[in-house]
Amino acid sequence: MEFLNALWKFLTLSAPYLLFGLLIASVLNHFVTVEKIKSLFGGSKLAGVLKASLLGVPLPLCSCSVIPVAVTLKKNGASNGATSSFLISTPESGVDSIMVTYGMMDPVMTIVRPISAFLSAFIAGVLQIVLKTDIALPVEEEVKKSCCAGEKKKQDSVVKKIVKYAYSDLLEDFALWLTFGILLGAMVDIFVPADMFSRFDGFSARIVFILIGVPVYICASASTPIAASLILKGLSPGTALILLLVGPATNLSNLLVLQKYMGKKAVIVNVIAISLAALALSFGVDFIYSYYNLPLDFKISHEHEHSNWFVNATTVLFVGLLLHALWKKEILPRVKGKKNGCS
Repeated sequence: MEFLNALWKFLTLSAPYLLFGLLIASVLNHFVTVEKIKSLFGGSKLAGVLKASLLGVPLPLCSCSVIPVAVTLKKNGASNGATSSFLISTPESGVDSIMVTYGMMDPVMTIVRPISAFLSAFIAGVLQIVLKTDIALPVEEEVKKSCCAGEKKKQDSVVKKIVKYAYSDLLEDFALWLTFGILLGAMVDIFVPADMFSRFDGFSARIVFILIGVPVYICASASTPIAASLILKGLSPGTALILLLVGPATNLSNLLVLQKYMGKKAVIVNVIAISLAALALSFGVDFIYSYYNLPLDFKISHEHEHSNWFVNATTVLFVGLLLHALWKKEILPRVKGKKNGCS
């Protein structure tokens, strides 16, 4: 019963913000097309890196669905620097993950997260330019269409397209990982002793989080409840930030795909840049909390026994949408004997 109460608390805190965040993310997806993105990456290499880093922060693309877009950009002349920046800032942040961060954590982490995503992406892009990783690579086959994006469909109204993409295609994209993140966050909240991670904040602990985060993928929204719970159990906000940055930005399968289009050197530079930027930013965030003596007044640390009708209604709606997405994307394909997707 205690676990179910914790689970409901996590759901009520995240559901309203995720519903709104998914809608805004879908609007961005509809109006910011790949063609528009390509046109923005022109000009000098440094300007391309800057624009790619900024543009990627709000866009709603996960680690796997960003790959086809990035390869398209690369094949149309984008530099390794701009491509890398887009590949990093896009999965690290998004309107949906920013909203759920605000719903579960505090304003400081809500602001720090997208800024950190931009900085890590920009640093990686600049390093690609400085180290001159651009090389001519033969690209013979077309990259597969996004495993997380919806197929082309008959013409519908703009509103219908936006709503369907938000609460069907986009939610299906990370439904499994989001469910895992909320469940794990609730488990940590109930079963992990208080202050368990209070001494797990040194340099070695941060390296451990980097080593775990580089090969393993967890989407930005799903990593939020896990990070929030770990912080409340004594982990520093800076160390948790490593999980929020490195986990969504890298995974082994995508790194293997990218080396074909960007080269091994560029992929190695990306991994090193993300890791070092996350490490430096983690110390910076802890310094901010310590220097200004900021309290960890996270929303998940509060009791929410008296949620209003709107919060309860949106939570029930979101749970229904999430279960439908899980059924359609994860369960039904297995029942039919096949599994498509990138989960």
